[in-house]
Amino acid sequence: MKKKTISILLPNLTGGGAEKACLELANEFVLKEYSVEFALMQFHGELLEKAETKFSIVNLNCHRFISLPKILINYLRISKPDILITSMWPLTVIAPLSKLLSRHRCKVLVCEQNYLSVQYQNKSLLNWVLMRISMALGYRIANARIGVSNGVINDISKLSGLPTNKFELIYNPIPSYIKPSEGSLKYAEELWACSKGARIITVGKFKAQKNHKLLLKALAKINHHNARLMFVGEGEGKKSLSLLAENLKIQDKVIFAGFQIDTTPFYETADLFVLSSDYEGFGNVIVEALSCGTPVVSTNCPSGPAEILDNGRYGSLVPVNDVNALAKAIDFQLDKRVDKDLLINRALDFSTNLATNKYLRSLEEII
Repeated sequence: MKKKTISILLPNLTGGGAEKACLELANEFVLKEYSVEFALMQFHGELLEKAETKFSIVNLNCHRFISLPKILINYLRISKPDILITSMWPLTVIAPLSKLLSRHRCKVLVCEQNYLSVQYQNKSLLNWVLMRISMALGYRIANARIGVSNGVINDISKLSGLPTNKFELIYNPIPSYIKPSEGSLKYAEELWACSKGARIITVGKFKAQKNHKLLLKALAKINHHNARLMFVGEGEGKKSLSLLAENLKIQDKVIFAGFQIDTTPFYETADLFVLSSDYEGFGNVIVEALSCGTPVVSTNCPSGPAEILDNGRYGSLVPVNDVNALAKAIDFQLDKRVDKDLLINRALDFSTNLATNKYLRSLEEII
C-alpha cells in the first residue's frame, strides 16, 4: 500500500521552538511509515542542513504572506499531499483557505504555537480585525486544530469564536535525553571559561518577547556575585543586550555562546535555567532543561510555563517583568538542593512519543 504523504508548511527552518517541534514530529512520522516533505516559504534557517539529510524540502520562494495563497495552491495541485500540517498564524489560516481554493482533497491540520492576543496586542486595529476574521474562517475550514497549551487554546478560542472543544491539546514534542559526548561537554566548559561561581543559562532567540533585558537586570541584583550568565541563541537584539550588560557593569559575567544545534551540553554544565519571557505558547526550553535535571526559574507568563512546572511544583514561577522577584527566585534556586530525578521524570510527560501518538490519532480521525 502506498505511504500516506505529509507536507509540513513553515516560513523557514530557523532554530525556534515551533521549527524544532515540527522537525521532531517529522522524524517520528517517517518511523510510522509516512512520507514527509517540508514546504518552506524561504529556504534558510539553522535547522535546514539537518533537515536536508532526511527529508525532501521544497522552496516555495515566497517572501510575503500575501503572496503565499497563490503559490501554495499551485504547490498543492502539483505535490498532492494527503495531509498538510502547519504552525503559526497566519499560516494556520492561509493553509486551509488555500486547500479549499486548490480543490485538492487533502486534510489540513493546524497548530498554534503562541499566545496571539499578547503577541499582536500592539498591532493596528486593522491587523487585529483581520486576524480575528481570518481565524474565524480558516479554523472552521481546517480538519483539525491543535494548541500547544491550555492557555493557547483558551486564547485562540476567544479570538476565533470557536468553542475550546474544537481544539485539541498536544504539547510540543521534546526529544528524549541523550547523554552528550565528552567532546561536546568540553566545548561547553570552554565557553563557560570559569572554575567558580554559579552558572545560569537561558536559551532562545534574541527578541523582545523573551525579555532578556529583565534577566540581565536580575543578574545585577542577585546575591551570588560570582554567578555567570550564558545566552545560547542569536538575533538582532544581541547588541542592545551587550550594551545593557556594560551599563550594569556585569559584562564580565555574561557569555554569548551563539546558536547551538545541540543545547544539551549547555544545560548539563549549568546550575540553573531561567526563562524571562513576557509570553510563550509552550516553552520547549523549560522541558529541555528539566530533561537534564537542571532547575528552572521562569516568569509566570501566558501560557506554557505554569503548565509545565505544575504551578511551581517543578520550578519557581515569578510575575512577568518583576526584576526583584526574578532575582530573589534565582538566589533561592541556586541555594536549594536539587532533586534531579524529580525534574527528569517530569520532562518525560512531554516526550516525543506521547506527542506523536496524539498527532497520529488526530490524523487517523480526519483521514
